[in-house]
Amino acid sequence: SGERKHNNMTNEFGEFVAADEGKEGGAIFTEEAGVPVRVRTPKKGEVIGVVVQRFGGNRMEVHSTDGKKRNCRVPGRYKRMLWLRPKDVVLIMPWVDDDTKGDIIFKYNTSAVYQLRKKGILDSIKDDF
Repeated sequence: SGERKHNNMTNEFGEFVAADEGKEGGAIFTEEAGVPVRVRTPKKGEVIGVVVQRFGGNRMEVHSTDGKKRNCRVPGRYKRMLWLRPKDVVLIMPWVDDDTKGDIIFKYNTSAVYQLRKKGILDSIKDDF
């Protein structure tokens, strides 16, 4: 199917292009392991929180990093993507009208939670999990 660059590798699974060290499409590398670390951080108006209790349906109580308890819901476009349980770390968007409510827009996986703890972002809600 045509000639490729000289840095291709062929094995039993097919052709793979060798990645250049340190140039992984904008990934941030840690010094010791060389593993790309990309964690979604809160943008303007977003807050990180921990699911404390489910109320049924798509509503749940979330303790956030700004020290507030919010009654949050999962919007319809995220319902099938987000399966949430207590002690899950999530990214919430507080409502503009009512600061005691919010929408859950992202769920962090275990490695991302580890990186958030390492950066010190989750220090204010350490007692919840």
